[in-house]
Amino acid sequence: MGIPLELREAWTSRRNQGRSLLISSPSEPQVSASDSAVKDAVVEGFKTACIAGVVVAVPTLVACRVVPWAKANLNYTAQALIISAASISGFFITADKTILEGAKKNSRARLDKA
Repeated sequence: MGIPLELREAWTSRRNQGRSLLISSPSEPQVSASDSAVKDAVVEGFKTACIAGVVVAVPTLVACRVVPWAKANLNYTAQALIISAASISGFFITADKTILEGAKKNSRARLDKA
């Protein structure tokens, strides 16, 4: 079965032609600046999520082994939810702050330029 050879070649040639016909817009530097801001936000958010996950995981797991209330009431799902909630919130808070900082820099640069 599969795709006939002629049809596959037509699709790949059309796809390659579409990439060569890209025309840059006047706002191209703004787009690249926002792409780099998003990339920086993801990297910073991931770092914070890793740190927050470790910082929350250690006391949570120790408490579930030592503290009687936690041992009785926090099963594995609850422990995972506590750790993941801290990681997720750390990621989104840091990513949001990083994106806002990038937007402030871009707007200040635009005002200074004008």
